Amino acid sequence: MKFDETTAGLSLRGLRLAPAQAFGAIRLVPLLRDHVRSDLRLGTRSFGDDRPDVVGLAGDARAPELGYFAYVPHAMVLRFSTDGAPVAARGATLSPRKQGLHTVDGVRILHRMARAEGPGALRFLPLHLAMEGFLSLHFGGPDVMWSEYSREALTRGLSPRSETVVPGAAIAGLDDALRMFELHDAQVGALVFVADTLAAITCTPHPDDYRALHRSLVRDFYGELLYQYALCYPDVPAHRVRLDAAAIADLAGLRAAVDRGRADWLALTEASAAGVLSEPLSWQTVRTAGPFRLRRFVSALRPDDENHIGEAIVRDTGELEYCKTFRLSAAQVRRAALLGQLAAADWHLGRAAEAQGITREHLCARLRSAGFGYLLKEHVLKDLPT
Repeated sequence: MKFDETTAGLSLRGLRLAPAQAFGAIRLVPLLRDHVRSDLRLGTRSFGDDRPDVVGLAGDARAPELGYFAYVPHAMVLRFSTDGAPVAARGATLSPRKQGLHTVDGVRILHRMARAEGPGALRFLPLHLAMEGFLSLHFGGPDVMWSEYSREALTRGLSPRSETVVPGAAIAGLDDALRMFELHDAQVGALVFVADTLAAITCTPHPDDYRALHRSLVRDFYGELLYQYALCYPDVPAHRVRLDAAAIADLAGLRAAVDRGRADWLALTEASAAGVLSEPLSWQTVRTAGPFRLRRFVSALRPDDENHIGEAIVRDTGELEYCKTFRLSAAQVRRAALLGQLAAADWHLGRAAEAQGITREHLCARLRSAGFGYLLKEHVLKDLPT
């Protein structure tokens, strides 16, 4: 994956945060849009039957060398105009005879993450665009035929490579929270915290779009860590603005105290979401649609820090129209960082180990424990330290 740009966090231009609501382990911070346009709308498309749905890239869908595959619950349908004219958000049932689909042994195959559906319409798969980008990092594997690598690694790269996710329905309390939380008139998204850990940011172009998609958050996927947090920390404290009554003498003083309290709350929320809002993000543009760009991003993948991947639609003015993020687990970050270190050393095991201050054998053991043992020949794996 080649990056176009690096930014100092995700910009919430055109949006503002509202006071949080909490239920159990879930804290939801509404995202409001004061200036709502109608030239970009987002809806869902269900697939209309009970067969599993699979998206596949990089090869014949009937062959084992698919570059990416995953089960998907629904697609997003983006409708836009290039002249600012209003458009309507519509869903539809997708037939396997349309839109580049076919079935293999009762499983439906979608060939592309983002696909044009005629003028002014684009279908894409929520969060899978971001996850496919993450999995494709260094997917080609060694580009030099070093003797330590297996024939499979040299011919097929990191195929297969997989990561584990948890459906939102498995996060304790999320379904109940989404059902009970109040929606604001101008709400177009939310920051979702689980046990005060940022789980996801989601944003849509229009309040009506978010109302239609609000409950679909339980069909998104989340990191396994968040599933564990929801079980271990069943309640979060309410965030309340506390005022010093003795220091308030008139209405102006009360207004100033409330403003200070809101500013403190906003700063706390932004600090809690700093892993996306403040930390550097690397971006790739996937598709341009009129004045909008469909993009995906990944954070710096530092093993000791919080890391996220995500996707966004950004207007040419810089306003954020659509966004979904996913928090990576520490193990996922370690695997990605390990591959990045190998790629930086041109996949030479000795140089990569030296750069990390460890032995070549220790590096090979790390590869094996990270699930990349298939990249190495048997004689290299033999007698490695445990």
